[in-house]
Amino acid sequence: MSKEKKPLDREPLPPQPRVSPRLPPPLQAFESASPAQASAKKRERERKDALIRGVTSIDEMREAIKRAARGLPVVSEVPRLGMLDAAAFRRRAAQGLPFVVTGLVKRWPLSDLTPQTLRDRFSHLQVRARVGDYINTAFAPDRAMQDMSMGEYLDLVSTATQALPPYLGNLELRELNRMCYWPAYFGKMGPPRFWLGPAGTVTPLHCDYDDNIFAQVWGAKRIFLAPPHHDEFLYPSEANAILFGSPFDPEAPDFEKFPLARQASMVECIVNPGDLLYVPAGWYHQVRALTFSLSSNRWARALPFALTGDSSLQRPA
Repeated sequence: MSKEKKPLDREPLPPQPRVSPRLPPPLQAFESASPAQASAKKRERERKDALIRGVTSIDEMREAIKRAARGLPVVSEVPRLGMLDAAAFRRRAAQGLPFVVTGLVKRWPLSDLTPQTLRDRFSHLQVRARVGDYINTAFAPDRAMQDMSMGEYLDLVSTATQALPPYLGNLELRELNRMCYWPAYFGKMGPPRFWLGPAGTVTPLHCDYDDNIFAQVWGAKRIFLAPPHHDEFLYPSEANAILFGSPFDPEAPDFEKFPLARQASMVECIVNPGDLLYVPAGWYHQVRALTFSLSSNRWARALPFALTGDSSLQRPA
């Protein structure tokens, strides 16, 4: 793979041709399928997911992550660390616990952007906004989305009066990524995804079975985290083999409706501008913007660090 630019490299960026941003695929109309067809499609997707990550089985990988998590200590806070090189990061990540690397994202040219310069330079970008009740439909195939330009989105949120503001989430915006210096912490990474919105935008409780680095560019966000094996207390439902959502809201817990959630261990973390949060594979997390925020993340596409040394899951070369 090509060598990624280290976060300390600061030579000027060369002029780049304009490239249209990549939007997520449009939502598909509901098509009826027999149980056999749906099962075959699911197996094929899981086969591809396993191949990409170099593991024999996604299901076995998920179960191994939860088994490993049972030996983790209960954490009361997410530690904040100084700059780490790739080797130090991987050693720390192998412990299977979340942590924050401070100051790294401050070195990115993107951190110098403001909402006004975002409007001035990138109003033309085409984006897809999460609108309506996107929390309760977060993991449904028919979640309401609206296509617009970045300028139209910024106008919309500047005048919006909804309790749940529209949200730009999980977008691959390559023009913004040119101003990011991602550290080579993961040997194999998916494309960067961007998250933009005012205070009050929320990604509800869920887990991804991939290691994740989450960069807070500007603004602040509150994140609740729970370990993988506590899924038994969080009433999860499968969106796909890598993504599971939970209806429990740690910010407004309803223990009458979700009594098992009393047993879930939650730790709260505030990410500030310049922070890079490591979320280990399988950790549940809920994210709320406390101020107008720009964030970006990348998921690994490999065996999670917490399973380092478990050769039984690795696909033969």
